[in-house]
Amino acid sequence: MSDSTNFITIPDEVIMNKIYLLRGLKVMLDNDLAKLYEVDTKALKQAVKRNIDISPEHFMFELTDEEFKYLRSQIVTSNRGGIRYMPYAFTELGVLQLANVLRSIRARKMSIRIIEVFVRMREMLSAHKDILLKLEQIQLKDLEQDKKIELIFEYLKQLENTKEQELFYKKRAKIGFK
Repeated sequence: MSDSTNFITIPDEVIMNKIYLLRGLKVMLDNDLAKLYEVDTKALKQAVKRNIDISPEHFMFELTDEEFKYLRSQIVTSNRGGIRYMPYAFTELGVLQLANVLRSIRARKMSIRIIEVFVRMREMLSAHKDILLKLEQIQLKDLEQDKKIELIFEYLKQLENTKEQELFYKKRAKIGFK
């Protein structure tokens, strides 16, 4: 960690736990960012609305009812009468842009910290990608072997049925002249 961010001692795990996957993007919610930036969620949303022209959809988007219900089932939320407006979700680029919009030293330094966590997560995924590919290959091989084993059992069943039929025909009394 560089000197400019060492006063922010929030562990990576705390930030990682506030990153969700929505619409195929890793995002953070406005209320989580507000807490990290030490501002009110209302003030954060107002700053965003005042600068909406510099926040394209790949930076930030408002959650749908469905997305909010899904997230609400994933996170513990306040039971103080619900929310008035759907939360905003910010991508990595949106987090950086938000710090510029808020214009506070805390927001700038915290956004650097959050971006570092996003980068670390990407590096971890990329480093483990090889392992995941190998596991997938092993799984495919296992499926092929499973199919072969199933085929063997099918042949054994057919063979067993053939033997039962032969025994049935042998036990049956012969009809005809002796």
